[in-house]
Amino acid sequence: MKLGVIGLGRMGGNMVKRLRAGGHEVVGFDVNPESERDVESMEQLVDKLETPRIVWVMVPAGNPTDTTIDTLENLLEDGDLVIDGGNTRYTDDHRHADSLAAKGIHFMDVGVSGGVWGASRGYALMVGGSEEDYNRALPIFETLKPEGADGLVLAGPVGGGHFAKMVHNGIEYGMMQAFGEGFETMMRSELIDNPAEVMTSWREGSVVQSWLLDLFARAAHDDPTLRNMPPVANESGEAKWMVEAALELGVPTPATASALWARQTSRGGGDDTLRVVSSLRAQFGGHVTQQ
Repeated sequence: MKLGVIGLGRMGGNMVKRLRAGGHEVVGFDVNPESERDVESMEQLVDKLETPRIVWVMVPAGNPTDTTIDTLENLLEDGDLVIDGGNTRYTDDHRHADSLAAKGIHFMDVGVSGGVWGASRGYALMVGGSEEDYNRALPIFETLKPEGADGLVLAGPVGGGHFAKMVHNGIEYGMMQAFGEGFETMMRSELIDNPAEVMTSWREGSVVQSWLLDLFARAAHDDPTLRNMPPVANESGEAKWMVEAALELGVPTPATASALWARQTSRGGGDDTLRVVSSLRAQFGGHVTQQ
């Protein structure tokens, strides 16, 4: 198929490589003139595509996505299809879909997981939209997904793809936090000689074997204590959205919430909180915290 891709960063650029390797013709655009873009504007990208067009958007969530879709709304025509593969909040998808639908432009949202390894391993794709649009773009999805039966799902109507990816990322937060807590517990015990070696051994035969564990083993190969890594972890926002959605749906999510709070605290967000706690402990119990 022939399609346009807007956003050629770490994810978008690698997706374009996989699509081209799979035989698709891709016209790529990025605002960065030093990127491997094929055209210098969205107008040129649209001009190079025959109708009905397919344009895949891979830009940061929020204003960059809003601006890109607003621009496409004025450039595309009836019957064209916009696919948002970024980490857009699912609540924004209906707004985008409704705005485009007023001009007869179709819309799908796709949650994409695979990171920088996706070009070779393939991407897990969670799609939101109509079955008609899904089948229309299926050759693209089939090329991007990993080889095998899994890795691709029509999760539901518009919004369903990004909702599924939000939940996926919330689970990811919890899994990484659990691995981290287990590693630190072993680091502090005199009974474990090499915590990294122990965790690496779980890659085969264990019920916790996973790609995340493979990535841990890779990171720990040259730095078994991980002392060269800063103890700071940013959060993209999706776990926060999941906790908010779960509260509205009446679903308790203590593991995801705990992992989210841990990341926020790692960035210094909890310093003032802990100062209050330390002060109160000193006041009522004479407990003095040593630096």
